Amino acid sequence: MRTLNNSKCGESSSATREYPVLILGAGLNGLAAAYELKKIGAEPVILDVSSKPAAPWRNRHDQLRLNTHRLISHLPGMRIPRRFGAFPSRDDLVRYLEDYEQFLDVPIYRNVHVKRIDQARHGYRLTASDGVWQARNVIIATGHERVPVIPAWPGRDEFTGELVHAAHFGRAGRFLDKRVLVVGAGNSGTDVLNHLIRIRTKALWVSVRNGPTILPTRLLSMPLQLLSPLMAPLPAWVVDILMAATERLFLGNLQKYDLPKHPDGVATRLIQEGVAPAFDDGFAAALKAGRLTVLPSVEKMDGDAVFFTNGSAIRPDAVICATGYRPGLEGLVSHLGVLDETGHPTHPGPIPHPVHKGLWFMGMTPRLPGVFYAARGEAKQLTRKVQRSLGPREVTFTRQAFSRAMM
Repeated sequence: MRTLNNSKCGESSSATREYPVLILGAGLNGLAAAYELKKIGAEPVILDVSSKPAAPWRNRHDQLRLNTHRLISHLPGMRIPRRFGAFPSRDDLVRYLEDYEQFLDVPIYRNVHVKRIDQARHGYRLTASDGVWQARNVIIATGHERVPVIPAWPGRDEFTGELVHAAHFGRAGRFLDKRVLVVGAGNSGTDVLNHLIRIRTKALWVSVRNGPTILPTRLLSMPLQLLSPLMAPLPAWVVDILMAATERLFLGNLQKYDLPKHPDGVATRLIQEGVAPAFDDGFAAALKAGRLTVLPSVEKMDGDAVFFTNGSAIRPDAVICATGYRPGLEGLVSHLGVLDETGHPTHPGPIPHPVHKGLWFMGMTPRLPGVFYAARGEAKQLTRKVQRSLGPREVTFTRQAFSRAMM
């Protein structure tokens, strides 16, 4: 890893630094793209807003475990150590990503906040907290879950209890002997509930809008996630049927316990809404045992009370919102017309934009096998597209720029 900190003391560069390829974000997707680009001789430069490696993982709750199996959840060129187990912990993932940056050995500029990207004569001009950068190709790899979203329920700002997004869940133990409402039973919500059912709470509720898809973590001792690469090429309707049958066979009919069933299947929801399935680690058993009460959608808040669409109300001590994320790209590129009405790129991954060629968005589309698996595949595809825009002279220039950056 070559970490450079231009903004360490509030310094800024008056000169424009120009490179053939700049990557925004040193997360999974940015690192995977850097690896593949380095393989073709086009040394990239990474700009990252955080001060340390693996910042998104460091900020997640300390009980977190990866819900995709270690064998398919690694970055290109370096597997996750076997000693970390089938589903590595948060701290193990941080160690792995720290080691990966050392292995990758590309320049990473830390504490750089890119504020705006504009079209330039030969590529793009990036206005950042430490000055101006320019590149023929810019890969935005900041992820589709960068900004946590909490709905603007009426009365939300006056709610007197604790209101927190699942991204800032913290330790489950801090909710001991409290009345807790979890809003959302998707991937994040079920993960939170899997931890909360292991402590003593005065009451535990989950608010469900359309109904989740919940899958067993293992099938007869074999991790279900190991089958996901085999399912990825199948038609969505086939995967929907297979996963619905798996859920019913191994978890039973959860509708009997007031948990609604979503009208769409696993693959269809992933494609249409970007919603990944949830994995059960005690949630279903707690629901059947009556330790968890299902409620409909939240309608409003009033003081210490939360009201629901069926007219019922509760008074929780804490509300944990597993209500999704957004990419948060509006200030960066919305003026270029490359985002749709939801703030997502109109041309994600290796799909070139018809007007803004050389501007790429990576890691914006969730995949069934998980984020690591998707990052490896997308990095290869995207690198092939970038390579076509880089002639031999530019590859040589990139190597020279890399050498200068190391001086």
